[in-house]
Amino acid sequence: FMLDICLLGTGGTVPLPNRWLTSLLVRWNGNTLLVDCGEGTQIAIHQYGYSCKTIDTILLTHFHTDHTAGLPGLLLTMAKSERTEPVTIYGPKGLTEVFEGIYKVARYIPFEIKLVEIDGPQADFEVNGLKIKALHAKHSVPCYAYIFELDRTRKFDKDKAIAKNVPMKVWGRLQKGNTVEFDGKIYTPDDVLGESRQGLKLVYATDTRPLEELVTYGSHADLYIGEGMYGDPEKIEKANLNKHSTMQETAILAKQMMVKELWFTHYSPSIKDPLEYETVIRQIFPQVIIPADGQKKVLRFVDEGE
Repeated sequence: FMLDICLLGTGGTVPLPNRWLTSLLVRWNGNTLLVDCGEGTQIAIHQYGYSCKTIDTILLTHFHTDHTAGLPGLLLTMAKSERTEPVTIYGPKGLTEVFEGIYKVARYIPFEIKLVEIDGPQADFEVNGLKIKALHAKHSVPCYAYIFELDRTRKFDKDKAIAKNVPMKVWGRLQKGNTVEFDGKIYTPDDVLGESRQGLKLVYATDTRPLEELVTYGSHADLYIGEGMYGDPEKIEKANLNKHSTMQETAILAKQMMVKELWFTHYSPSIKDPLEYETVIRQIFPQVIIPADGQKKVLRFVDEGE
């Protein structure tokens, strides 16, 4: 079990010749999920060696075109690849209305599209074992940040099972998390499982002012992908006005969250080379990476492979 991550694009507002719009691909246990789909996202998917056909879940942070304009093309490409399995798309309230427009240009989609609208300050749901929390962001339109958690199963403890006189016949079912009645006695998974083990946590939050809730829910994340719209501190007024964040603000938040690593995304088109801000940001938060498109990482459970 692991989370395989690729930041397909890192740009905000418009795609550039050397920078696709921000979009994230997350893969785990045979599943593929896409966060946001701006213009050109499907090209980035192919450029970095992935397939559009395998995407079964799409999360939209909000409906601005730099996060959604690639959807009709992506869905049509999936249709041309003879996909038949359903695709589930999550997004803020108004998602159904947005898709009325998408269906007008992306006709003849042979697979079912399930639309799930998120409403309120936060929502929790699960996609094939991956727990997802949506947190309402501080943007000019309804927008959500997403926190992903992949839990780790507890190890089977044979000595504990024997010490508690648990019949060997029920070990397998208990290990899978089931409570079992056998010979008039009730046995629970706690009778045979060891200590809980640390899982994996990924935070993706862009198009927002600094979100204090991330300190509560995103603390100690393995990776925080946050907004790097502006690198110059004097752009703070613009950030406030347009409801975005500066790199400095995101780095301060990462420090408060005590995350293991920070990546920036959603660079303004006016930033020609995001790397020029690396030295300054490292003084705030040393574990920062200034990614370009296609930045990849595999998050693995601690001590996996021992």
